[in-house]
Amino acid sequence: MKFDTVILSGTLVTENDVFEADLGMLNGKVVAICEPGTIEKGDATVIDAKGLHIFPGLIDVHVHFNEPGRDQWEGLDTGSKSLAAGGVTTFFDMPLNSNPPTTTKERYLEKKQLADEKSIVDYRLWGGLVPDNIENLEELYQEGAIGFKAFMSECGTDDFQHADNGTLLKGMEKIAQLDSILALHAESNEMINYLTYKTKKEQRLSIRDYCNSRPVLSELEAVERVLSYAELTKCKLHIVHVSSKRVIDRIKEAKERGIDVTAETCPHYLSLSVDDFEEIGPTAKCAPPLRERDEVELLWQSLRNGDIDIISSDHSPSPPEMKTQGESIFDVWGGIAGCQNTLHVLLTEGFHKRDVSLSKIAEVTAFQPAKRFGLYPNKGSIRIGSDADLTLINLNEEFVLKTEDLKYRHKISPYVGKTFIGKTLYTFSRGQCVFEDASSKTSV
Repeated sequence: MKFDTVILSGTLVTENDVFEADLGMLNGKVVAICEPGTIEKGDATVIDAKGLHIFPGLIDVHVHFNEPGRDQWEGLDTGSKSLAAGGVTTFFDMPLNSNPPTTTKERYLEKKQLADEKSIVDYRLWGGLVPDNIENLEELYQEGAIGFKAFMSECGTDDFQHADNGTLLKGMEKIAQLDSILALHAESNEMINYLTYKTKKEQRLSIRDYCNSRPVLSELEAVERVLSYAELTKCKLHIVHVSSKRVIDRIKEAKERGIDVTAETCPHYLSLSVDDFEEIGPTAKCAPPLRERDEVELLWQSLRNGDIDIISSDHSPSPPEMKTQGESIFDVWGGIAGCQNTLHVLLTEGFHKRDVSLSKIAEVTAFQPAKRFGLYPNKGSIRIGSDADLTLINLNEEFVLKTEDLKYRHKISPYVGKTFIGKTLYTFSRGQCVFEDASSKTSV
């Protein structure tokens, strides 16, 4: 059998197993998985992966690359290079903060053309659900939208309006008819606006005051409401960037009642707390905000219990000045740039520090995203016939993340200066090497 590339004696990580094997790739597919030392190399490019772990390429279902219109914040070129450096081989780009947002067929096609030209890894595009585009949902779906995204609270830009209750109900009814899925930013707009007004009026403007103005209760209230809408409309739901086990538990209860809903959290909620936010400053501002340290540990408990379905980055970058402008933390941009280090966080904080299995990490970063969004079996797992989307990791190599390591348009991340254990050495997207660490010993 002929191969383009063979990987020798690596340790393969799947959603349910970890084992040593030789692997052969041809024309963008995995075509052979053999006992170590048995593969016929021929004239293929060879990588000696002895001592390395081979993960399925991550699927990041939640990034904001902001093209067209705000590529000065981030771009599809720099964004996809950052993903590749972190082992991600497929991303789903959100309909905001593109300007205009991806809420019509024409805007979808414009973004798709840019992604085709610029991205070095595979992608899918979300469509938006906003108050004035329900009649556009079907054409977005027909063009290939992976699903639809709505905000239950204001998103921070004026060009993507949050969905009121009527918009949600009508939109969810339509999305259910299309057999698509709705991704929800679930925070109560009314609760946040009330608490923010009260806090600012009282001149309580600290980082902790900001976090308290967006409490876990605001997530719970919004999730309770939209779950009842899902029960009524039979619309599939994906609740994004959940910050608390209490919300995860509520979603779990809904699943047990037969509601088709999945839960996503992000690496920053599994590694950073309010205390870290106070130390790092505005770079670590996001919404929902970082929580107390006990919430971080409880989320890890939920992950071990199998109650978290997907982990994605919610990469939401901005120019540096947007992280410094304004009179207080309430006024600066709320978004964390972190898509390059999702796997590094999970290996360091999960596998090395908390004994979370490698298969669990592969499950929530690759297998479950692929299953939920219809990409499996082509993506999400290492198997014969799957796309050759792989990342090779030196599981025990320590490195300190430096600003110059970041591939982002703006070298901003709350993880700069942190020590990680588990380094990305190669990433393959459909059999093509899209990232190689300069310090790796084998060149491809």
